[in-house]
Amino acid sequence: MTTEKPHDTFPRQYARTNRFTAGAPRSFTVTPDGARVLFLRSRGTGAPANLLWSLDVATGAETVLADPAVLLGGGAEELSDAEKARRERSRETSAGIVGYALDAAGRTAVFALSGRLFAVAPDSGEARELPAAAPLLDPRPSPDGSHVAYATPAGELRVTAVDGSGDRLLAGPDGDGVSWGQAEFIAQEEMGRDRGYWWSPDGGALLAARVDDTPVRRWWIADPANPGRPPVEIAYPAAGTPNAEVGLWLLGLDGTRTEIRWDRTAYPYLARVHWSAGGPPLLQVQARDQREQLVLEADPATGDTTVLLTERDQDWLELFAGVPVRRADGQLVRIADADGARVLLVGEQAVTDAGLHVRSVLGLDGGKVLFSASCGAAEFERRPPGWLGVFEYGPDGVREIGDGALGAVRGGATTVLTTADPRRPGTTVSVLRDGAEPLVIASHTDTPLITARPVFRFAGERRIPCAVLLPTGYDPDTDGQLPVLMDPYGGPHGQRVVQAHNPHLTSQWFADQGFAVIVADGRGTPGHSPAWEKSINRRTAEITVADQVDALHALAEEFPLDLSRVAVRGWSYGGYLAAAAVLREPDVFHAAVAGAPVTEHDLYDTHYTERYYGDPAEEPEVYEANSVVALAPSLRRPLMIVHGLADDNVVVAHSLRLSTALLAAGRPHTVLPLSGVTHMTPQEDVAENLLLLQVRFLKDALGMA
Repeated sequence: MTTEKPHDTFPRQYARTNRFTAGAPRSFTVTPDGARVLFLRSRGTGAPANLLWSLDVATGAETVLADPAVLLGGGAEELSDAEKARRERSRETSAGIVGYALDAAGRTAVFALSGRLFAVAPDSGEARELPAAAPLLDPRPSPDGSHVAYATPAGELRVTAVDGSGDRLLAGPDGDGVSWGQAEFIAQEEMGRDRGYWWSPDGGALLAARVDDTPVRRWWIADPANPGRPPVEIAYPAAGTPNAEVGLWLLGLDGTRTEIRWDRTAYPYLARVHWSAGGPPLLQVQARDQREQLVLEADPATGDTTVLLTERDQDWLELFAGVPVRRADGQLVRIADADGARVLLVGEQAVTDAGLHVRSVLGLDGGKVLFSASCGAAEFERRPPGWLGVFEYGPDGVREIGDGALGAVRGGATTVLTTADPRRPGTTVSVLRDGAEPLVIASHTDTPLITARPVFRFAGERRIPCAVLLPTGYDPDTDGQLPVLMDPYGGPHGQRVVQAHNPHLTSQWFADQGFAVIVADGRGTPGHSPAWEKSINRRTAEITVADQVDALHALAEEFPLDLSRVAVRGWSYGGYLAAAAVLREPDVFHAAVAGAPVTEHDLYDTHYTERYYGDPAEEPEVYEANSVVALAPSLRRPLMIVHGLADDNVVVAHSLRLSTALLAAGRPHTVLPLSGVTHMTPQEDVAENLLLLQVRFLKDALGMA
């Protein structure tokens, strides 16, 4: 489905299509018998609300299970402030049904819509509203499908019967600042845990997080464009300040309560919870400095915990999606760094070696483990930069099931595989069945107005993964050298060099404005090796800037780069890197756009910041060495600072402190405040004009206008 408008441009299309995600299928679940695939997809640009769909694997027929327009009777969707905050943490920008959960038998799917609770039977397609206290958050059915648990903005954890016979409170706030069944800010933003409760395998009880955020210091996010509105109060755990206190309780549907106990003083972070039929509940808890963590087994009868595993690392311990988890035979599945490699372990056995860098566990299928991995350091250049694959470990060892795969889910004999190719827009979703031709789940996304043409290279002695994009139609024989735009994220958990098309579209658009664009994933970025990621410990500014410089100079030996005109742009960590680059290396970088930059790390949150810089009270010199505010007097190149005034992740104080320091030092600079904009920029006019204003600023700064 293409919805081009007269005189359309890429920035407008990019903004209107929500970065070409509108109409793309997502959030796949396969029923246990493998007969159906459930997924979310909107009808495309202009109809952004996601519908819940079902694919009949035998026939290939798609059916709408739930349409928001029908369920809401044509009314507008309404979101609570708590739901808006939850979506901000998960970077969710779509509308309609944005998540759903299925019971263990695949008979009932539940979801929230406009703060109300709905259930649908995949077999019959019958959708109905269930009694619940609205607005609600994160509904999930019990494994047996008889009940649905959910949280509320008031901090309650409630449960309702699927047969409509009643809704009741399971746990409510027992003090100011207390909530039940919800993940706290740090868990959502930094630990990859967006859940706050977990059903028992028999459906008779739940493990529920009890969060008390009264120790957390309060900040206020004002709206200067509307001075009549009061500031919004947020509990923000900045580096070196108290976190929320998080405990875990077993709540029986019969009203019983048992506290799950561990040394919460030594291990305050509740990172993961897993409970399956393979055995008692598993907890992963982490020390505040993230150099030690435990995997615990909890006794549901007493609440006592037993240490199954203690892990330590001199730098920090990463948290991984999908683990720790138990197989049906009770064996523990986890990911760990061992002998310089990141490996998959089943029980005590490492089932992968240095040829793979394991990224996440995608699911368990009986005795088989489905996981994603990039190329390990031992075979790093056997695959192109940014390569990712999906693998299966089973009785016959490890086998690859998806070259270039971004993800996979499985149920029964059916596997849904999502793949990308840098030569084709979007992604391909294939439904694989034993002995049958693959099915493809259709996408309703727009076709981009431009075509990205990334050229992938390993640059320099460190073999830095890079993508280079030149203007469409560029002729090296007649067009000469090009001004350069470095376009990195360049930091932890942010891989930009990927074997896909759409992630490079914005870089290609900048290239088409007359730049040679370089995306370089230097040290600290994921997908390479543990040593690569951890080499930035306490030295983020020094290391990540140095790798941008090295990549630039190495690529200049092959590509037509004008090293006298080099700019850098980025957002979030990329914004920090852009500011640090132009301040630390003004002879290399001649202009910068820093979007939502972290300029002083004591203003950022505990779990992320203390991992890389330590406690600010104990290591103040590390914070000083990595601050860009401290470097303000050295600015002698054009710098544009962009920040959303409603950002509650990287608050605007970061940019204001940098601007204040620049002003105090008499250094001219440009500040672009974005009223009403958070850390995301989902507003169409903002997203479009941000691209246009950046390219205009950079062309002026480099003398290209």
